[in-house]
Amino acid sequence: MKEDAEISRPTRFDVTSLGETMLRMSVPQGERLQQLSHLAVSPGGAESNVCAALAGLGRKCGWVSRLPNNPLGLSVLRALKGAGVDVSSVGLVADERMGSYYVEFASPPRATQVYYDRKGSAAAGMTADHVDWDYLLDTRVLHLTGITPALSDSCRALASEAVARARAARVPVSLDINYRIRLWSRDEASSCLLELARDVDILICGRADAARLFDLTGDVRQTIEALQELTRARSLVLTLAEEGAVALHDSQFLEQPSLGAEVVDKLGAGDAFAAGVLDGWLDGSLAQGLHRGAALAALALSQSGDMLVSNREELTAVMAAGPERIVR
Repeated sequence: MKEDAEISRPTRFDVTSLGETMLRMSVPQGERLQQLSHLAVSPGGAESNVCAALAGLGRKCGWVSRLPNNPLGLSVLRALKGAGVDVSSVGLVADERMGSYYVEFASPPRATQVYYDRKGSAAAGMTADHVDWDYLLDTRVLHLTGITPALSDSCRALASEAVARARAARVPVSLDINYRIRLWSRDEASSCLLELARDVDILICGRADAARLFDLTGDVRQTIEALQELTRARSLVLTLAEEGAVALHDSQFLEQPSLGAEVVDKLGAGDAFAAGVLDGWLDGSLAQGLHRGAALAALALSQSGDMLVSNREELTAVMAAGPERIVR
């Protein structure tokens, strides 16, 4: 991590984050949304997914957001509490709406489709005034994603302020680029996320996003070195989809293949991977973070829903067993 951001005092949390959690509604594999007769409903949000996965490993995690004070918002709050995430700083507000998204799983040649219904949600209205900054920054690392600033102008300003306040408080910041093409344009995302990325300690970015947003192409070593030069983040992770991931910490180049998995549900695997990276980083090893991330991603692929349900014992067993122990 950057020396000027290193935090040595005891903190309430290992990881904090802020963002939106929605209700995910999906039809069974092979069915089309336009012909739906029933839906499976579960909570899903990139930042809360990371917190839930880490809480399952025994990490202390706090999540900040706004939810409508109705049965829909309370169902999300209950799910995250049940996962072990501290939600005491989540604002419950009357007469505001719950964000949701609809998933149509597909097999080739069709692609899985995700449709959002989140405009004007309670979380999209978040501003700096809604955040208990003492709570959010009482942490070993603040984790953000590129989804939150895409929600609204106020959320964009909030993400920038969160990074600035963390830097002033010497709190390390992690950023997962997580570009969502249906939320904002390439040009908007590129400008905003590059500005944020230049002030973080840990940067996670997909190879496709590096090319799409920052025009970085070439082999993986060239791409991640160019990303480090562009952003100046000290610890970088470049995900390579089914091929695994690589990382760069100072001048040390690390590689991690993916672990095989019987794919039940692809959504949430990237968040599980990010949780593994942070878990290793918190223990002082980015290499361990890559390995843990690959194992948690494989576990996430093997179960339904965005939020990974796992624990330290299961993670250790999967890492020790290798890909041959993952049921195919």
